[in-house]
Amino acid sequence: MEEKKTSTLGNGLIWFGAAVSIAEILTGTYIAPLGMQKGTAAILLGHVIGCLLFFLAGLIGGRTGKSAMETVKMSFGNRGALLFAVLNVLQLVGWTAIMIINGALATTVITGKLWGIDQAWIWCLAIGALIILWIAVGIKNISKLNYIAMGALFILTVILSTVVFKGTPAVSTEESLSFGAAVELSAAMPLSWLPLISDYTRDAKKPRQATVVSTLIYFAGSCWMYAIGMGAAIFTGETDISKILLQAGLGIAGVVILVVSTVTTTYLDAFSAGVSAESISRRLKEKPMAIGVAVIGILLAVFTPIQSFEGFLYLIGSVFAPMIAIQIADFFILKRKRDDCSADWVNLILWGTGFLGYRMFMKIDTPVGQTLPVMLIIIVLSVLVRKVGVFQKKTDGCV
Repeated sequence: MEEKKTSTLGNGLIWFGAAVSIAEILTGTYIAPLGMQKGTAAILLGHVIGCLLFFLAGLIGGRTGKSAMETVKMSFGNRGALLFAVLNVLQLVGWTAIMIINGALATTVITGKLWGIDQAWIWCLAIGALIILWIAVGIKNISKLNYIAMGALFILTVILSTVVFKGTPAVSTEESLSFGAAVELSAAMPLSWLPLISDYTRDAKKPRQATVVSTLIYFAGSCWMYAIGMGAAIFTGETDISKILLQAGLGIAGVVILVVSTVTTTYLDAFSAGVSAESISRRLKEKPMAIGVAVIGILLAVFTPIQSFEGFLYLIGSVFAPMIAIQIADFFILKRKRDDCSADWVNLILWGTGFLGYRMFMKIDTPVGQTLPVMLIIIVLSVLVRKVGVFQKKTDGCV
């Protein structure tokens, strides 16, 4: 029987659900010190950088039919890729917990006012249960559910936007944040999805088309959420999305926005953690592992103080931006594929160089942030090492 494939529209809806999230809105509030004009420019430039990489990463998975971590083996070897698979599972466990607790805390503010339900752990359990339901139904069988959820989210987000952007600025803006730092914050969210995108494009009926649509929809949706966060901070003087929803009179509708957006975003984290776990060992099956990650995320959300994620975004960028730079050089420029070897130590050294370079560039204020300079340096180094260096030989750095 032919394996069921996902439609282009289905892929697009998945990434609209990923874009509409509390994390994106909260990150947008950090950019408010630049003001609307400069802030909007930083959001757009950062998303162009991040989404270009997002597209290229997704295209690799779409063309090869491999999951994200399976494509990593093509550049780093079977054992070399284990490093990234393990790191990816860990960061996705962290994201699952962060998204659950932030969604629960925001929902609690509204339900506490409406019904006196002010215990976050109740909403951690409710959101976690819905994520597990999404996983159990499965990515290939969830289209109809996604149509309903995304339709509701779209309507409610339009209403939220009209509330946030009406009127005049409520607070003065002071440029305590540099333009380059704002660009990096804007690129950070698309970058956080680099180790996941291929998990979805690999199953598309039309991989290239699905990757293009997924990228464009995520770009538009994510920019929109950043703008809502930035606008909320500038026009209302408020950075707590739940309080903005209450002020707008979106009580029950606000609960729907918070819960559904958290579920549709966090589902991708938990599911891809399962896919990455399976790439570590075939004994680890993606759906049970994804459910296990959701359960761990619930427990971390309930019992640990794991709300903050700004530093987490930078850590993800420093790990996965150099990784995808090497993959882009190998797949699109060098046309090399080394998943037949144990580990490509040359690429691992290049990745380590990129990781350190990213951390160093965090101390340098460039107009385009640190991701773009580091990516370009690593891509150029990858090509030079292979074309000019001693690694043109058959061994090619593989062990």
